[in-house]
Amino acid sequence: MSVTRSDVLLTNPSRAFDTPQRYIQGPGEFYNIFEYGKEYGSSFFFIIDAGVYKLVNDMLDKIEDKPEYYCTPFSAESCMEEVYRLADILREKNCDVIVGVGGGKVLDTTKLVADEVDKARIILPTSASNDAPAANWAAVYTPEGVHITGRRSRRATELVLVDSTVIANAPARLFSAGIGDALATWFEAMACENSYTPNCVVKGYRRTRAAMAVCKECFDILMEDGVRALKAVKAHVATEAVENVIEANVLLSGLGFINGGLAASHGLHAGFSEIPGCAAYTHGEKVAFGLLCELILENAPDELIDKILNFLYDVDLPVTLAQIGIELNDENLSIIAEHTLYKNVLIHHEPFAVNEEVIKGAIVAADALGRDFLAAKQN
Repeated sequence: MSVTRSDVLLTNPSRAFDTPQRYIQGPGEFYNIFEYGKEYGSSFFFIIDAGVYKLVNDMLDKIEDKPEYYCTPFSAESCMEEVYRLADILREKNCDVIVGVGGGKVLDTTKLVADEVDKARIILPTSASNDAPAANWAAVYTPEGVHITGRRSRRATELVLVDSTVIANAPARLFSAGIGDALATWFEAMACENSYTPNCVVKGYRRTRAAMAVCKECFDILMEDGVRALKAVKAHVATEAVENVIEANVLLSGLGFINGGLAASHGLHAGFSEIPGCAAYTHGEKVAFGLLCELILENAPDELIDKILNFLYDVDLPVTLAQIGIELNDENLSIIAEHTLYKNVLIHHEPFAVNEEVIKGAIVAADALGRDFLAAKQN
């Protein structure tokens, strides 16, 4: 695969903005799932992250006057093999509403299953760990967990339902990861805007002013409330700051990447996923370090880089390769650079040409910057 800037240059003058049909967020909203869902059908097929399977079933048991529903645990990758397997089960059960409950991979799989069987879907995240819930888009991996591509959904999500009490009681590391994913939103949208790259709506369009405002608001919320929100989540309480950051991580970041576009931060994340040691780290953790690399690529001002370094440190996000399980050596750099350059298009959304050496240089420089920063913090 050989991709250049000219291959992704926007030629369509029209603007477009894509959203789920409805978004509801607040404490205890999980218990309204069937009340809201009856608008879309009368029987429900729950695909539930295995890590929260018992918790979710216990919560479902507390709901009175339940319609017919069926639950299946999910512990795989967001891969097409799993999509086809679940679609077959759903057809057998003959349910008419699909509910994805859990983290990004189960939610992306739910979107793909809904497309496969053409049924209504409800997305119910149990953490604010990434921007998958509100995006009509799904990441596709191999069964082994290597990122392949992103796929546009053929239908809009009928309802994104977010219970902030559930999210405040999820592991704080997942909340941090969501901040890392959301933090890149504004910077990647700006890269796409400056390079005249299409957004992720259907065939790709110009960004609306609304989209850019959403992306900037996402960044502003994180800067204002991110640190205090994480402290509250560590105490398992849903304060106003937590509610604001949930909205940034889940809604604004999701709308931002679909309508603004993705660039180097997520492109490098895909490259990092090729390194086996990186599998233990979350999507948002990898994107966070990818953002540092993007800022180096873009020759961002020292003041901005320092601001981002300090913020990442304050919200428990990585600033070095070692912190995402990658050893700095020539072999790993070559694998990351080759994947980033040739196996996904996102790095080419930057407003300049790149090659393998440029990518390697940015990674090495970002890692050195992060190591120096951490050393200074320890002194």
